[in-house]
Amino acid sequence: MNTKNNKFDMHGISRRNLMKVLAASSGAAALGLSPSRVFAAKTGKPFKIGFVTPASGPLAIFAEPDQFVLEQVKAATRDGIVIDGTHHPVEIIVKDSQSSSNRAADVAAELILNDEIDIMVAANTPETTNPVADQCEINGIPCVTNDTPWQPHFFGRGGDPKVGFEWTYHFFWGAEDIIGTSMALWEQIPTNKVIGTLWPNDSDGNAFGDPKMGFPPLLKEKGFELVDLGRYQSPSDDFSAYINEFKKQGVEIISGVIPPPDFGTFWSQAGQQGFNPMICTMAKATEFPAAIAPFGDRADGLTVEVWWSPTHPFVSGLTGQTSAELAAEYEAKTGRQWTMPLGFKHSLFEVAIDALKRSEGPGRLESIRDAIASTNYNSIVGPVNFQTGPVPNISKTPLVSGQWRKQGDRLELEIVENSQAPMIAKQAELRSLV
Repeated sequence: MNTKNNKFDMHGISRRNLMKVLAASSGAAALGLSPSRVFAAKTGKPFKIGFVTPASGPLAIFAEPDQFVLEQVKAATRDGIVIDGTHHPVEIIVKDSQSSSNRAADVAAELILNDEIDIMVAANTPETTNPVADQCEINGIPCVTNDTPWQPHFFGRGGDPKVGFEWTYHFFWGAEDIIGTSMALWEQIPTNKVIGTLWPNDSDGNAFGDPKMGFPPLLKEKGFELVDLGRYQSPSDDFSAYINEFKKQGVEIISGVIPPPDFGTFWSQAGQQGFNPMICTMAKATEFPAAIAPFGDRADGLTVEVWWSPTHPFVSGLTGQTSAELAAEYEAKTGRQWTMPLGFKHSLFEVAIDALKRSEGPGRLESIRDAIASTNYNSIVGPVNFQTGPVPNISKTPLVSGQWRKQGDRLELEIVENSQAPMIAKQAELRSLV
């Protein structure tokens, strides 16, 4: 990545100088082609992919695999994309949302209006995907997003199930999936079924905590009692009121969807104040090894929804790697433990590049959009098919639940509930935190 202009150019050259470079042998090297191939193959305009990601700020942990994935994509597309015998180089222009929805909208507009991209990709919570997709919808730019539950993404943007959107497509799981796997998880061990919930006042918190469409009505149907103190303002440095009420009400299960820094504060304060639930399942916050590692022994036994892991039985259509091979390469090259966004960042580019290959070429925006709409692709996170719903423009991916287990100096995430996705093997049985 060129930090000066924030551009990740697949071939180390600008669009403006492309034809000049092609005329020289040095240009051949920059494109990763031998001189003989340059003269043998017709080279056309580049495909420009805009990529918005929270590289800094509270959501930066989602972006940890970005550079690794970009290098993979660079290698996989070093010869460009061939459309009707013409090789089109691939250029990715990266913009940091800084974990701000306003900033995400601004940089998306820059990519569309200034960089003249052919397709947009974005991921990591509604704070990123929603404003980016909105800009694409307004400006008529093909867009693929993931790593946001589909309800906050679709309905949070005012989506109408009877109409859908024209330019923007999304794949991930939904509230019904996390509710299903979570309830199946919690029923594995005896508790008093009293659940304390933590909902921030953001898109995820409002969607999952919705009294009609979220967790509350379904949990009540299953006989769970909710202790819900309403929405809190994130970021927060004091959860004492929640902890005191949870202790007073005899809460044995904790659930919610909160950013990692907020959960760190809550979980530390809970330990200090002697609050020890039997189960703690916290979406978003406990999905990352780096986020929970500072808790040491208190991280052992935390549970979380699992959207991708090395045990997922899927293969990349871009690199041919299994999930296990992708995770192993990531750990070997970065020195960091695998993380769930790795699979979804990889799949984001899988789906985008597959659509570009099936399009009529750079600048043919309607053709690229139509190629996305007709996607039926087997990715590293599972099948992606935008014709299957549950609403227009959405494809669902499988979801299971896992538990962090201390193994030596490392915390490992093991699958402990798979009722909704039996193709993903269960690795262990759930155990209580106390």
